Amino acid sequence: MQIFSTFEISSYLELAISSLEEKGIKKEQIYAVPLDNRTEERRVFDSLHRSDGTSLIDVGAALATAFSVIGASVGFKLSWGPIYWGLIGAFIGFVLGVAIRLFTELVVKKNRRLLKGKYSEVILIIDCEESQAAFIENVLWNHYALGVAKVRKV
Repeated sequence: MQIFSTFEISSYLELAISSLEEKGIKKEQIYAVPLDNRTEERRVFDSLHRSDGTSLIDVGAALATAFSVIGASVGFKLSWGPIYWGLIGAFIGFVLGVAIRLFTELVVKKNRRLLKGKYSEVILIIDCEESQAAFIENVLWNHYALGVAKVRKV
């Protein structure tokens, strides 16, 4: 049986490996594979073939509706009339909403992703007998593994 787990590079990874070695798992049965994390920035604009599930125009559409209503209401008293001022208000609201979403995606969410800081940096692969699997899985969880999976050999 093989057990896969992911860890951040920390002292907990070293403690997990040494605990497994103390309990009879040989060094030849433990494989630690470092991962290369993404270095390029995430794209803000979606393409036809890739989408991240966030929309840049949702706030723009809402503000365009609100500003067009306000523009049309005020437009009854202005010289161009309610239709032109409603369209002007819709355009201003849409541009303002898209600018707000771009700001939140580029600045606020980027900082939040950097602060989160939970990245899988190492995959730990352990060859073991099925009788040892529960114990090994428990040791890995106790040493703050980010994820654990078991695969039976056929």
